Amino acid sequence: MRILFALPGLHRVDRGAEIAFLSVASELARRGDEVTLIGSGPPRPDTPYKYIQVPVSSRERFERLPHIPVFRSETVWEEATFVPGLLRTYDPWAYDVTVTCSFPFTNWILRKRKSGGKRPAHVFVTQNGDWPAFSEKAEFRFFGCDGLICINPDYLERNQQKYRSALIPNGVDTKRFTPGAAERERFGFPAEGPIVLMVSAMIASKNVDRGIEAVSRVPGATLVVAGDGPMRSELQKQADDLLPGRYRQVRVSPEDMPALYRSADAFLHLSQDESFGNVYVEALACGVPIVAYDSARTQWILGETGALADPEVPDSVSGKLKEVISADSSARQAPVARSKQFEWSEIARQYRDFFERVLRERAG
Repeated sequence: MRILFALPGLHRVDRGAEIAFLSVASELARRGDEVTLIGSGPPRPDTPYKYIQVPVSSRERFERLPHIPVFRSETVWEEATFVPGLLRTYDPWAYDVTVTCSFPFTNWILRKRKSGGKRPAHVFVTQNGDWPAFSEKAEFRFFGCDGLICINPDYLERNQQKYRSALIPNGVDTKRFTPGAAERERFGFPAEGPIVLMVSAMIASKNVDRGIEAVSRVPGATLVVAGDGPMRSELQKQADDLLPGRYRQVRVSPEDMPALYRSADAFLHLSQDESFGNVYVEALACGVPIVAYDSARTQWILGETGALADPEVPDSVSGKLKEVISADSSARQAPVARSKQFEWSEIARQYRDFFERVLRERAG
């Protein structure tokens, strides 16, 4: 099968969507499919797929620009700069299936019909939410796809009557993300006291500010936030007030992420509108106790392994952090066992099965 994955951040950043596409693409290419990726980062050595680099302007350049219809966020401004390169390099005749999670421009281009009125089957993945598929307003009225991959049960329930859909979660490389010894000195962390880790963009929806408040109520704990974003300065100021000397903002290479997880005593993630959260399964695979807000989605991902806090109770998060930090080390075994169901090899098989279904039903 000839498969194209297109996303502005490929090979340039390693966020959840990018990691998912790279992982699935690599697995499919190793199994014999002809897989191509179009992104904006430089080529990487020894990848099993074909890669095409096109230029893009980073979303950080657009943080202060107005949010207006179509250009509703800095991510859409960034995507618009991806369009010229995508148009130059995208050959619809070369693919059986195209895949993206980027809307509006990438979705529109990949659905554009080639001469003769035909085009590849287009699969949209709800990595960044199901709003393009669900909403009937503004530019969302012009969304379309031949198959919709829903990465949580909420999205499947909401969209399966309208679109050919499949429930396929994100995954984790359990050969890289494994339990092991902490490496505090390597990252410059304090030698004493618990380390609470958040791996998160510094944007409002991630609720890093609530994490700072919660950790301030855990005696001696240091909060480490791995990520960046437009709220970096105000979060630093909040931490200076509530967590003086107990707060770190760090940026870590993808290669160092497993060691970062292993160096934490607890993993904290407080986003309430995230499609999936690859960070959950990465922390699971490293055996790190997880504290998150209680929801149907976090229950589905974490099962009985998560310490789920009540978002309406201010002290609930800090209480759960104290519980997992003081728990016996044997509590780390259950998360590792649960992570096995999220192996990327299994997730890629589900993608491939769905692509076959889309092509078969579209042809028939």
